[in-house]
Order: sequence, then C-alpha cells, then structure tokens
Amino acid sequence: MKNILFTLLFLTACTARPQVLINQLGHYPDGKKIAVTEGPFTGTFRVVDEQNGETVYENTAGETVASAFSGKMLTQLDFTPLNKPGTYRIITENGDSSSVFSIDDNVLAPLASTALEAFTLQRSEPGHPDTSVMIHASAISPERPEGTIISCPKGWYDAGDYNKYIVNASYTTGLVLAGCEKYFNYPLNEGILEEMMYNLQWALTMQDPGDGGVYHKLTTPAFEGFIKPAECKQQRYVVQKTVTATLDFAASMAQAARIYRQFPEYSQIVPAMEEASENAYGWALDHPDALYNQFEMNKQFDPDIQTGAYGDRSARDEFFWASCELYLTTGKGYYYEKMMEYAPGSFTAPTWGNVDGLGYFALLTHGKATETMKQHLTGFCDSIALKSQGTPYASSYGNSERDFFWGCLSESCLSNAISLLYGYELNGNRDYLDQAFHNMDYLLGRNPLGYCYVTGMGTKSPVNPHHRLAATDDIPGPLPGFLVGGPNPGKQDGCDYLSDFPDESYLDVVESYASNEIAINWNATLLHLAVALDTLSPQL
Repeated sequence: MKNILFTLLFLTACTARPQVLINQLGHYPDGKKIAVTEGPFTGTFRVVDEQNGETVYENTAGETVASAFSGKMLTQLDFTPLNKPGTYRIITENGDSSSVFSIDDNVLAPLASTALEAFTLQRSEPGHPDTSVMIHASAISPERPEGTIISCPKGWYDAGDYNKYIVNASYTTGLVLAGCEKYFNYPLNEGILEEMMYNLQWALTMQDPGDGGVYHKLTTPAFEGFIKPAECKQQRYVVQKTVTATLDFAASMAQAARIYRQFPEYSQIVPAMEEASENAYGWALDHPDALYNQFEMNKQFDPDIQTGAYGDRSARDEFFWASCELYLTTGKGYYYEKMMEYAPGSFTAPTWGNVDGLGYFALLTHGKATETMKQHLTGFCDSIALKSQGTPYASSYGNSERDFFWGCLSESCLSNAISLLYGYELNGNRDYLDQAFHNMDYLLGRNPLGYCYVTGMGTKSPVNPHHRLAATDDIPGPLPGFLVGGPNPGKQDGCDYLSDFPDESYLDVVESYASNEIAINWNATLLHLAVALDTLSPQL
C-alpha cells in the first residue's frame, strides 16, 4: 500500500506545473546562489523572507539553456548578492515558487551529522551479532578447515542487504577517514572516529591470523528477502581470501593506525591495526592473482554464493593505495618504492572499484605527492570544471549520458566534487571550489526531478529506498541520512520507470534497486563532502 500511495504522489509531482529548483537545504552567505526554473522565462523573480513575507532581493532571470536530454528549457535565477542569514523562498513574477531554504553559516552541518548517524543506523548489531560464522569451503586454511566457526561481530550492513563486504567497507572507512584527517578540527570528528572504529573492529576479525590474508566478505549464500534481521535463518559464511580485499584492508588499517594513534583512548588497538596491515600486505604480495571471481568459485565450492561480488580485474590500484598508506604510517622506504611501482598514469576520482584516488588524497594531505601526481590531479579538475559552462543546472555534473549509471550520484557527482576540493587546496583555483558546491546543489535539489536525493532531508526526498532495514521496521518512511544511487538509464531492476531520459531515470519505489538503493560507500562520499564544504565555506 505504501508503494502504491507513493507512486501516485510521484506521478502527481511529475505532472505538476513548472517549479523553481533549488538546493533545498540552502546556501552559505558568501557562496554562489543559483536556482533554476523550467521554461524560457525572461521576467523577474523575488526572494521572500519566509518569516515576515518581505521581499529581500529582486532580479531579472538569467540565461536559458536547453537540456541535452529532454530538450526542456531551463532558466537560471542568480541571487548570489543576497548574503543575509535567514529562511527564504523564491517566487517568480508568474507565480512559480521554490521550496523553503536557508542562508546560514553552517548550512551543511546538519547534513554531515545526519549522514554520520546513518552509519550508526546501518550497524549489523543487534540484528546479526555474527558470533557464529562458518568458514566457507573456499576460505579454508590448515588452522581453519571447512565448517570452522568463528566470531565476526560489529560492522555495517553494506547496502540494502544484510551482508558485509571487506572491499566496500574498507573503501568506505578509507574515504571517511581521509576527510577526518584532512579537516582535522571539524567538530564532528570525534563521532566520526568512534563510528569508523565500529567497522574497523569487525574488519580485524576478517583476517586469517594464520597467514594474514583477509576474507572477501561475510555473507549468506543468497540475499535474504525483505524480512527483519531477527527473522533471517540462513547460515552466514566468510568467503575466500582475495588480494583486493586484503589490500583494501591493509590500506585502511594503516591509515587508521596513523590517525587513531593521536588519541590516547585508542592506544591499545593501534599497534594491532598496524601489524595487521603489514601482515595483510605481505599476503597480497604472495598472492597477487587471487582475484575474486564468484562464478568460478561456485564451480568448485558449495554452497554457491549469489550475493554482491565486488569483483575486480586488477589489483594495481589496491597495491598503490595500500603502499601509500603504509609508507605514510611506517615511513619505510620499501613501501615508497612499491608505491612508485604501482603509481597510475592519471588521476581518477575514487570509487570502490578504483582506489587510486585515495592514495593521491593521502599523499596530498601529507605533502608527499610527486609533481607528476599534482599535475594529474590538476588536469582532472580542469576537465571537470570545463563541463559546467553553458549547462542548464549550473553544474559540472549531469550534462553527459556517461554521468548516469548505478550509484552515479556518489561515484560521479560527489566523488568528482571531493576531488575538486583537493585540487583547490593544491593550487587555490576558486572555480574548483565553486564547482564542488554546485555539484552538492545538484544533489540536494537543483536537478531535473527536483529531488533532494538524501532520505529525510529537504522538502522532496526519497521515501521508499531499496533498504531492507527501513522497509521491514515498524516505523513509516525511510531511515534518514542515506544517499540513494540516483538516475540510472540501465534500469537493471526491470522496473517501469517514468522517463527514459538519463537524468530522469529514477524511481522512488522499494523495488528499484538500480536507482533507489542505499550503500555505505555512497554515504562515505556524502559525509566526506559535507564535512569538506562546511569546513571550506569561510573561503567563499
């Protein structure tokens, strides 16, 4: 019933008269402020104080640009000069109105806090204590034969499912802690460190103490249905040690050891993390071809595993990231040599499947990036900033069909924005900073469907994400603070989408896992970027 009701509401929203699209959370006083209205509008617009109804700013509509996909005409409304804190609404002379938004010195701080709280909501305990996990036939070792029971508590559920995956969890903690290390004095960091530790403690249990290798994932053979965690009955397994999981583990543990050793309350676990990292790196060197291929694994071992694969065709990027983190943590020249051996030929914004960028971020934060690496990053940032010119939504993101795919809001929109900020801190190019804010504006409402794509935030946000925890609890609506994957013309879920345009291929129903699932790595980009923009806002 909830799905049917929301579909009706969604259809109504999509057929409504043109509206003013805006970042629904708001803007910093000295930042650029742009809204977008549908249609070739040439009149005036007003910014009205929501408290007293007074007009505080008035201007004439700006540039009109056609969407590259739908052909719709979009007109920009620039109100950058308005810098007085308050709560406002935009009204055009033909009566179109925006949602209510704020101008505030800390406008993204609530987003950062809610994104962090989402990780706590995603904890696997108490639903799956994971104190009785079985060694899968693919993961045996002399000390741990098939069927051995081990304990692997804590950690987060990976996404809309109930499983836990080292590759993605390590990437997630790596990206969040990169922001924590770079923006070291951010007020939320104490809570961030505590929450990341909850996952790191689980990850330590995923290392085979006998040889240092790390199990790829902790999983049931098949995805559970949409049932409550307490109702799940499948046996949970740790599956095959792989080079990618082991290196991602090594990188995140070395990074964590470096960061947490600055805090006395974590002094007991830091040596264990550093030792675990070096042991894992050694295992990876001995098993460089141990890539995860679920199809081939299922030919050899039972039971078959059908859950998320997180497979990869190369471990070069994982070797690079792990070498960078171990070099920075231990200072050993050996890891520097390995880092240079695996250094990539260009910069790529980080995703779970290509973690080179996390190595760049760590080196840049510590002033250890080579001149060639700096050039790689600058070239990337220049190419991204150029994409914003003459665009309908005043954003570098969302103008090419290649911008839209499974998880695109995280892995393109936000990951690019994070990279722009590292570029900004490298050379001070103000355009990089502005474009990072514009990407966040797109995510939070200045987009074709007018969605704030974070649950529980803004005035129009996802109500029915593909998320077993939210769908099976006894509380109406979604759990707050989760970024959904976003428009995906691939439509792999087979749902009946309301549009075929790439930037509108989104459906807010539980069944739409291709556009409406949540995931911890996507929330990592959201949290990192919100912290970064809030920290850098005084430089606007």
